[in-house]
Amino acid sequence: MIEVGSVLVHEDVVKNNFVCNLNKCKGACCLEGDSGAPLNADELDILKEIYPKVKPYMNAKGIATIERVGTHVTDFEGDYTTPCVDVNKECAYVIFENGITKCAIEKAYENGDITWKKPISCHLYPIRITKYPEFDVLNYDRWSICSPACTFGDELQVRVHEFLKNPLIRKYGEEWYEELEDAVANL
Repeated sequence: MIEVGSVLVHEDVVKNNFVCNLNKCKGACCLEGDSGAPLNADELDILKEIYPKVKPYMNAKGIATIERVGTHVTDFEGDYTTPCVDVNKECAYVIFENGITKCAIEKAYENGDITWKKPISCHLYPIRITKYPEFDVLNYDRWSICSPACTFGDELQVRVHEFLKNPLIRKYGEEWYEELEDAVANL
């Protein structure tokens, strides 16, 4: 583990290569899994507030799901997540463009309708955060559907933390990211 401020970073995050390759995986991480995307408590009110501006970008199944269960749910472990269409199906915020999974929230952001990009867990994937009272632990979540991203990362020689520079800065700040890079350089 690498300690950067009050964050412990698993060495897999800085030693493994990864670059999303949506042309290969088609965004399967938004379609599969045992629950929706993890949400922080502070993101719940944001989702409620932005939903009217995100709704025009959503598909009918996603809208019906949100109208039925709300902008977030509590999963089987008691954690907040985005709702899923049916059980273990796509996130309610999923849209499809040219056969590739996209996010209606991110689409509304890109078009300037909202100022919030998407849940931080989505932005940081394949990093997953485990929160403890005094610190966070960043782990690299290996999932077979991401094997094209590992191959692409190997080809481009881009580490997980480098690929996720912007979301890491969004979460922890520019200074924190610079400290991470310094720590990696000293490994």
